[in-house]
Amino acid sequence: MRNIALTFLGCFTILAACSNSDDAEKPVTPVPTGDVTIYATTSSLTRDLTRDAVNFSSKDNLAPTSITLNPTEQYQTMDGFGAAITGATCFNLLQMKPEDRHAFLTETFSDDKGFGFSYIRISIGCSDFSLSEYTCCDTKGIEHFALQSEEKDYILPILKEILSINPSIKVIAAPWTCPKWMKVKSLTDLTPLDSWTNGQLNPAYYQDYATYFVKWVQAFNAEGIDIYAVTPQNEPLNRGNSASLYMSWEEQRDFVKTALGPKFKTAGLATKIYAYDHNYDYSDIATEKNYPGKMYEDAAASQYLAGAAYHNYGGNREELLNIHTKPILKRNFFSRRLLSEHGIADVICRNDCWKI
Repeated sequence: MRNIALTFLGCFTILAACSNSDDAEKPVTPVPTGDVTIYATTSSLTRDLTRDAVNFSSKDNLAPTSITLNPTEQYQTMDGFGAAITGATCFNLLQMKPEDRHAFLTETFSDDKGFGFSYIRISIGCSDFSLSEYTCCDTKGIEHFALQSEEKDYILPILKEILSINPSIKVIAAPWTCPKWMKVKSLTDLTPLDSWTNGQLNPAYYQDYATYFVKWVQAFNAEGIDIYAVTPQNEPLNRGNSASLYMSWEEQRDFVKTALGPKFKTAGLATKIYAYDHNYDYSDIATEKNYPGKMYEDAAASQYLAGAAYHNYGGNREELLNIHTKPILKRNFFSRRLLSEHGIADVICRNDCWKI
């Protein structure tokens, strides 16, 4: 299952751009049958979501295909596996013939007719796989908030089609940047920064930015899309992404406990908040080590947190073991694994995720 999740989105992006029913007919490979269907992908891609099947019935249950289950020993509960849905991905999907796109999405997300992917990650505003750089409030003043063309014309139609196939899909979201008018060069001089890249969130706009999150979740809810969870910032220690915002653990702690958490509560939103959302190595910044753990040490912040989010781009996943040793952080984890330059895939789990 892990290999499926780690490998899928490259196929997702590429197939969305290239699939066409006018392509030359390819021979149909018979679907293997058996008690258990296996989808296998190798790192060399000699097997790329190849379907196999094995039998575990009494007459065929011979080594090496024997599995012994111990029902008294229980490990992690998996929330699901999934893929990122970006503006570019949705744009490409919408270039396909409707019947081809629906067949592709059915194979991807259907529980009984496909792979049964159960999670989707989207951006709040633009990402580094968007058609342009934007937020949902580029004119100063939170009263100007509105979903933009990328959401209305591309992302929402694809999400709705996916939900028609699998209504139980969970959606997790994160911003790559706040609106530029909320940015400053640093927290020491608070000089405004008119740039999509880098900068920090001006504390004077904590309340407005939290309202931005609330309005965004409510706007998707109004379209029939439930937002299961958010993180306050994608890659908060990455200053160099095409759209980015630096957010130290102290900043994220203060934003969550003074603005985002209370605003969600007042608005009656059940959307979960995951802390951090970046690499195991904390970008080798000594003061940022144990980023989510430090946030959890603050009772006012931790009451609003459902868990911690990690990426697999840097460091060692054994950092999850280190987090596990801290009793206060025996909560949920969201792990995002890098596939290639073409995109990402997501693995969502709860509780003992370090045992994957």
